[in-house]
Amino acid sequence: MFRYNKNEMQFPKVSVIIPVYNTAPYLHEALESITMQTLKELEIIIVNDGSTDGSGEIIREAARKDERIKVYEQENQGQSIARNVGLDHAIGEYIYFMDSDDLLALNALKICYDYCEQLQLDFVFFDGDILCEEGQNPLSWDYHRTGRYEENKIYQGISLMNTMLDNYTHRAVPWLWLVRRTYLEKIALRFYPGIIHEDELFSVLLFIQSERIGCLKQCLVQHRVRGNSTMTKRYSLLNVNCYLTVVDELFVYANQHQETLPLIRKYVSYTLNAVFRTAYILPISSKWKVFRTCWESGYLKYISTKTLVGFCLKR
Repeated sequence: MFRYNKNEMQFPKVSVIIPVYNTAPYLHEALESITMQTLKELEIIIVNDGSTDGSGEIIREAARKDERIKVYEQENQGQSIARNVGLDHAIGEYIYFMDSDDLLALNALKICYDYCEQLQLDFVFFDGDILCEEGQNPLSWDYHRTGRYEENKIYQGISLMNTMLDNYTHRAVPWLWLVRRTYLEKIALRFYPGIIHEDELFSVLLFIQSERIGCLKQCLVQHRVRGNSTMTKRYSLLNVNCYLTVVDELFVYANQHQETLPLIRKYVSYTLNAVFRTAYILPISSKWKVFRTCWESGYLKYISTKTLVGFCLKR
Protein backbone atom coordinates (compact mmCIF):
# COMPACT_ATOMS: atom_id res chain seq x y z
CA MET A 1 0.00 0.00 0.00
CA PHE A 2 1.21 3.52 -0.82
CA ARG A 3 1.15 5.71 2.30
CA TYR A 4 1.58 9.46 2.57
CA ASN A 5 3.75 11.05 5.15
CA LYS A 6 1.81 13.50 7.28
CA ASN A 7 2.86 16.67 5.42
CA GLU A 8 2.09 15.21 2.00
CA MET A 9 -1.42 14.24 3.11
CA GLN A 10 -2.09 17.82 4.25
CA PHE A 11 -0.47 19.60 1.30
CA PRO A 12 -0.59 17.65 -1.96
CA LYS A 13 1.14 19.44 -4.80
CA VAL A 14 -1.33 18.24 -7.46
CA SER A 15 -4.93 17.07 -7.34
CA VAL A 16 -5.64 14.68 -10.22
CA ILE A 17 -9.37 14.65 -11.04
CA ILE A 18 -10.61 11.61 -12.96
CA PRO A 19 -14.29 11.19 -13.95
CA VAL A 20 -15.08 7.56 -14.69
CA TYR A 21 -17.95 6.16 -16.71
CA ASN A 22 -17.72 2.59 -18.02
CA THR A 23 -14.02 2.46 -18.85
CA ALA A 24 -13.16 -0.76 -16.99
CA PRO A 25 -10.89 -2.21 -19.74
CA TYR A 26 -8.58 0.81 -19.50
CA LEU A 27 -8.70 1.78 -15.84
CA HIS A 28 -5.82 -0.32 -14.49
CA GLU A 29 -3.37 1.10 -17.00
CA ALA A 30 -4.65 4.67 -16.64
CA LEU A 31 -4.49 4.60 -12.84
CA GLU A 32 -1.02 3.07 -12.88
CA SER A 33 0.21 5.99 -14.99
CA ILE A 34 -0.95 8.30 -12.19
CA THR A 35 0.00 6.32 -9.08
CA MET A 36 3.52 5.72 -10.48
CA GLN A 37 4.19 9.41 -11.12
CA THR A 38 7.63 10.61 -10.04
CA LEU A 39 5.83 13.43 -8.22
CA LYS A 40 4.47 11.57 -5.20
CA GLU A 41 2.70 14.40 -3.36
CA LEU A 42 -0.64 13.82 -5.07
CA GLU A 43 -4.27 13.40 -4.24
CA ILE A 44 -6.13 11.34 -6.82
CA ILE A 45 -9.83 12.18 -6.91
CA ILE A 46 -11.92 9.64 -8.80
CA VAL A 47 -15.59 10.37 -9.42
CA ASN A 48 -17.52 7.28 -10.47
CA ASP A 49 -20.30 8.73 -12.61
CA GLY A 50 -22.75 5.83 -12.37
CA SER A 51 -20.63 3.18 -14.10
CA THR A 52 -22.33 -0.16 -14.76
CA ASP A 53 -19.42 -2.18 -16.16
CA GLY A 54 -17.30 -3.03 -13.12
CA SER A 55 -15.36 0.24 -13.08
CA GLY A 56 -16.54 0.90 -9.53
CA GLU A 57 -14.90 -2.20 -8.11
CA ILE A 58 -11.63 -1.45 -9.91
CA ILE A 59 -11.61 2.04 -8.43
CA ARG A 60 -12.42 0.87 -4.91
CA GLU A 61 -9.70 -1.78 -5.08
CA ALA A 62 -7.20 0.84 -6.23
CA ALA A 63 -8.19 3.06 -3.28
CA ARG A 64 -7.56 0.19 -0.86
CA LYS A 65 -4.00 -0.06 -2.18
CA ASP A 66 -3.16 3.65 -2.35
CA GLU A 67 -4.17 6.13 0.36
CA ARG A 68 -3.87 9.03 -2.05
CA ILE A 69 -6.95 7.86 -3.97
CA LYS A 70 -10.31 9.31 -2.90
CA VAL A 71 -13.43 7.85 -4.48
CA TYR A 72 -16.77 9.64 -4.86
CA GLU A 73 -19.84 7.88 -6.22
CA GLN A 74 -22.81 9.46 -7.98
CA GLU A 75 -25.59 8.57 -10.37
CA ASN A 76 -24.72 9.26 -13.99
CA GLN A 77 -24.80 13.05 -14.43
CA GLY A 78 -22.16 13.62 -17.07
CA GLN A 79 -18.51 14.61 -17.19
CA SER A 80 -19.06 18.28 -16.29
CA ILE A 81 -20.70 17.55 -12.96
CA ALA A 82 -18.22 14.77 -12.21
CA ARG A 83 -15.29 17.14 -12.73
CA ASN A 84 -16.99 19.82 -10.65
CA VAL A 85 -17.40 17.33 -7.80
CA GLY A 86 -13.67 16.71 -8.03
CA LEU A 87 -12.97 20.45 -7.92
CA ASP A 88 -15.19 20.82 -4.87
CA HIS A 89 -12.99 18.35 -2.96
CA ALA A 90 -9.55 19.22 -4.37
CA ILE A 91 -6.93 20.74 -2.04
CA GLY A 92 -3.80 20.42 -4.19
CA GLU A 93 -1.77 23.41 -5.31
CA TYR A 94 -2.52 22.49 -8.93
CA ILE A 95 -5.26 20.61 -10.77
CA TYR A 96 -4.85 18.05 -13.53
CA PHE A 97 -7.96 16.78 -15.32
CA MET A 98 -7.37 13.26 -16.59
CA ASP A 99 -9.59 11.10 -18.77
CA SER A 100 -10.00 7.62 -17.34
CA ASP A 101 -8.69 5.84 -20.45
CA ASP A 102 -5.65 8.07 -21.08
CA LEU A 103 -2.00 7.46 -20.18
CA LEU A 104 0.19 10.11 -18.57
CA ALA A 105 3.98 10.09 -18.91
CA LEU A 106 5.40 9.08 -15.53
CA ASN A 107 7.34 12.31 -15.08
CA ALA A 108 4.60 14.59 -16.47
CA LEU A 109 3.27 16.07 -13.24
CA LYS A 110 6.75 16.65 -11.83
CA ILE A 111 7.84 18.48 -15.01
CA CYS A 112 4.68 20.61 -15.12
CA TYR A 113 4.68 21.39 -11.39
CA ASP A 114 8.32 22.50 -11.36
CA TYR A 115 7.80 24.62 -14.48
CA CYS A 116 4.70 26.36 -13.10
CA GLU A 117 6.47 27.08 -9.83
CA GLN A 118 9.56 28.39 -11.61
CA LEU A 119 7.56 30.92 -13.68
CA GLN A 120 4.65 31.36 -11.23
CA LEU A 121 2.10 30.48 -13.89
CA ASP A 122 -1.67 30.29 -13.76
CA PHE A 123 -1.36 27.21 -15.96
CA VAL A 124 0.87 25.47 -18.47
CA PHE A 125 -0.07 23.74 -21.72
CA PHE A 126 1.79 20.90 -23.43
CA ASP A 127 1.40 18.35 -26.24
CA GLY A 128 -0.24 14.93 -26.45
CA ASP A 129 -0.24 11.88 -28.69
CA ILE A 130 -3.32 10.06 -29.98
CA LEU A 131 -3.72 6.41 -29.01
CA CYS A 132 -6.14 5.12 -31.65
CA GLU A 133 -7.88 1.79 -31.04
CA GLU A 134 -7.70 -0.78 -33.80
CA GLY A 135 -10.37 -0.18 -36.42
CA GLN A 136 -10.80 3.52 -35.57
CA ASN A 137 -10.27 6.09 -38.27
CA PRO A 138 -7.46 8.54 -37.46
CA LEU A 139 -8.52 12.02 -36.33
CA SER A 140 -8.29 14.90 -38.74
CA TRP A 141 -6.34 16.95 -36.18
CA ASP A 142 -3.62 16.29 -33.63
CA TYR A 143 -2.51 17.61 -30.27
CA HIS A 144 0.95 18.82 -31.26
CA ARG A 145 0.85 22.62 -31.30
CA THR A 146 3.63 23.84 -29.01
CA GLY A 147 6.13 24.06 -31.88
CA ARG A 148 4.75 27.51 -32.67
CA TYR A 149 5.33 28.81 -29.13
CA GLU A 150 8.26 29.50 -26.82
CA GLU A 151 9.30 27.97 -23.54
CA ASN A 152 10.37 30.28 -20.70
CA LYS A 153 7.99 32.94 -22.00
CA ILE A 154 4.92 34.09 -20.13
CA TYR A 155 1.88 34.57 -22.37
CA GLN A 156 -1.13 36.77 -21.78
CA GLY A 157 -4.37 34.90 -22.38
CA ILE A 158 -6.31 37.08 -24.83
CA SER A 159 -3.25 37.59 -27.01
CA LEU A 160 -2.40 33.87 -26.92
CA MET A 161 -5.94 32.80 -27.76
CA ASN A 162 -5.99 35.22 -30.69
CA THR A 163 -2.79 33.66 -32.01
CA MET A 164 -4.07 30.12 -31.50
CA LEU A 165 -7.25 30.87 -33.45
CA ASP A 166 -5.25 32.50 -36.24
CA ASN A 167 -2.92 29.53 -36.69
CA TYR A 168 -5.46 26.79 -35.85
CA THR A 169 -3.65 25.53 -32.74
CA HIS A 170 -6.49 26.02 -30.27
CA ARG A 171 -7.39 22.69 -28.62
CA ALA A 172 -10.15 22.69 -26.00
CA VAL A 173 -8.94 19.71 -23.98
CA PRO A 174 -8.22 20.01 -20.23
CA TRP A 175 -5.88 17.00 -20.18
CA LEU A 176 -3.30 19.20 -21.95
CA TRP A 177 -3.01 21.67 -19.03
CA LEU A 178 -1.86 21.79 -15.44
CA VAL A 179 -3.79 24.60 -13.70
CA ARG A 180 -3.15 26.42 -10.43
CA ARG A 181 -6.11 25.75 -8.14
CA THR A 182 -6.18 29.27 -6.66
CA TYR A 183 -6.43 30.68 -10.20
CA LEU A 184 -9.55 28.59 -10.87
CA GLU A 185 -10.99 29.78 -7.57
CA LYS A 186 -10.17 33.43 -8.32
CA ILE A 187 -12.05 33.35 -11.64
CA ALA A 188 -14.76 31.04 -10.20
CA LEU A 189 -14.51 28.69 -13.17
CA ARG A 190 -16.42 25.43 -13.32
CA PHE A 191 -17.62 23.15 -16.12
CA TYR A 192 -21.03 23.98 -17.55
CA PRO A 193 -23.39 21.09 -16.64
CA GLY A 194 -25.67 19.13 -18.90
CA ILE A 195 -23.90 19.61 -22.25
CA ILE A 196 -21.26 17.91 -24.33
CA HIS A 197 -18.39 20.04 -25.71
CA GLU A 198 -18.28 21.70 -22.30
CA ASP A 199 -14.49 21.86 -22.65
CA GLU A 200 -14.92 24.53 -25.33
CA LEU A 201 -16.52 26.98 -22.92
CA PHE A 202 -14.16 26.11 -20.07
CA SER A 203 -11.03 26.49 -22.19
CA VAL A 204 -11.89 29.93 -23.59
CA LEU A 205 -12.78 31.31 -20.16
CA LEU A 206 -9.62 29.76 -18.71
CA PHE A 207 -7.37 31.40 -21.30
CA ILE A 208 -8.86 34.87 -21.64
CA GLN A 209 -8.75 35.64 -17.91
CA SER A 210 -5.11 34.69 -17.42
CA GLU A 211 -2.03 36.93 -17.52
CA ARG A 212 0.47 34.12 -16.90
CA ILE A 213 0.36 31.11 -19.24
CA GLY A 214 3.35 28.93 -20.03
CA CYS A 215 4.18 26.43 -22.75
CA LEU A 216 6.10 23.16 -22.38
CA LYS A 217 7.33 21.81 -25.70
CA GLN A 218 6.93 18.21 -24.59
CA CYS A 219 4.46 15.41 -25.31
CA LEU A 220 3.28 14.23 -21.89
CA VAL A 221 -0.01 12.36 -22.41
CA GLN A 222 -1.47 9.69 -24.69
CA HIS A 223 -5.14 10.32 -25.41
CA ARG A 224 -7.16 7.26 -26.33
CA VAL A 225 -9.71 7.39 -29.16
CA ARG A 226 -12.40 4.72 -28.77
CA GLY A 227 -15.42 3.73 -30.82
CA ASN A 228 -17.97 4.78 -28.20
CA SER A 229 -16.31 7.98 -27.01
CA THR A 230 -17.92 11.41 -27.40
CA MET A 231 -15.31 12.26 -30.01
CA THR A 232 -16.20 9.36 -32.30
CA LYS A 233 -19.99 9.23 -31.99
CA ARG A 234 -21.99 10.28 -35.03
CA TYR A 235 -22.67 14.01 -35.20
CA SER A 236 -26.21 14.91 -34.18
CA LEU A 237 -28.46 17.85 -33.40
CA LEU A 238 -27.32 17.52 -29.78
CA ASN A 239 -23.75 18.36 -30.78
CA VAL A 240 -24.85 21.54 -32.55
CA ASN A 241 -27.18 22.65 -29.76
CA CYS A 242 -24.41 22.20 -27.18
CA TYR A 243 -22.03 24.31 -29.25
CA LEU A 244 -24.73 26.99 -29.48
CA THR A 245 -25.03 26.92 -25.68
CA VAL A 246 -21.27 27.51 -25.49
CA VAL A 247 -21.64 30.50 -27.82
CA ASP A 248 -24.56 31.86 -25.77
CA GLU A 249 -22.54 31.68 -22.56
CA LEU A 250 -19.48 33.30 -24.11
CA PHE A 251 -21.53 36.26 -25.28
CA VAL A 252 -22.98 36.60 -21.78
CA TYR A 253 -19.41 36.84 -20.48
CA ALA A 254 -18.30 39.20 -23.25
CA ASN A 255 -21.20 41.58 -22.60
CA GLN A 256 -19.95 41.88 -19.03
CA HIS A 257 -16.28 42.19 -20.09
CA GLN A 258 -16.30 44.31 -23.22
CA GLU A 259 -12.54 44.04 -23.72
CA THR A 260 -13.01 40.35 -24.62
CA LEU A 261 -15.73 40.94 -27.23
CA PRO A 262 -13.46 41.02 -30.34
CA LEU A 263 -11.85 37.74 -29.32
CA ILE A 264 -15.19 36.09 -28.52
CA ARG A 265 -16.50 37.11 -31.93
CA LYS A 266 -13.43 35.61 -33.60
CA TYR A 267 -13.84 32.39 -31.60
CA VAL A 268 -17.55 32.18 -32.48
CA SER A 269 -16.78 32.56 -36.19
CA TYR A 270 -13.99 29.97 -35.96
CA THR A 271 -16.22 27.51 -34.10
CA LEU A 272 -19.54 27.93 -35.90
CA ASN A 273 -17.91 27.58 -39.30
CA ALA A 274 -16.32 24.32 -38.14
CA VAL A 275 -19.63 23.12 -36.65
CA PHE A 276 -21.63 23.90 -39.80
CA ARG A 277 -19.04 22.23 -42.03
CA THR A 278 -19.54 19.05 -40.00
CA ALA A 279 -23.30 19.32 -39.46
CA TYR A 280 -24.19 18.95 -43.16
CA ILE A 281 -24.90 15.26 -42.37
CA LEU A 282 -27.95 16.21 -40.27
CA PRO A 283 -31.41 15.43 -41.67
CA ILE A 284 -33.27 18.31 -43.34
CA SER A 285 -35.61 18.81 -40.38
CA SER A 286 -32.66 19.24 -38.00
CA LYS A 287 -30.86 21.55 -40.41
CA TRP A 288 -33.90 23.82 -40.46
CA LYS A 289 -33.99 23.94 -36.65
CA VAL A 290 -30.30 24.86 -36.50
CA PHE A 291 -30.64 27.50 -39.21
CA ARG A 292 -33.66 29.05 -37.51
CA THR A 293 -31.95 29.12 -34.09
CA CYS A 294 -28.87 30.84 -35.52
CA TRP A 295 -31.04 33.31 -37.45
CA GLU A 296 -33.00 34.25 -34.33
CA SER A 297 -29.84 34.51 -32.23
CA GLY A 298 -28.03 36.65 -34.78
CA TYR A 299 -25.27 34.08 -35.28
CA LEU A 300 -25.55 33.60 -39.05
CA LYS A 301 -23.33 36.65 -39.61
CA TYR A 302 -20.42 34.71 -38.13
CA ILE A 303 -20.70 31.92 -40.71
CA SER A 304 -19.31 32.28 -44.22
CA THR A 305 -21.62 32.09 -47.23
CA LYS A 306 -19.64 29.12 -48.58
CA THR A 307 -20.10 27.22 -45.31
CA LEU A 308 -23.83 27.99 -45.18
CA VAL A 309 -24.36 26.87 -48.78
CA GLY A 310 -22.52 23.61 -48.07
CA PHE A 311 -24.55 23.05 -44.91
CA CYS A 312 -27.84 23.57 -46.72
CA LEU A 313 -27.11 21.66 -49.94
CA LYS A 314 -24.76 18.81 -49.04
CA ARG A 315 -26.37 15.52 -48.03
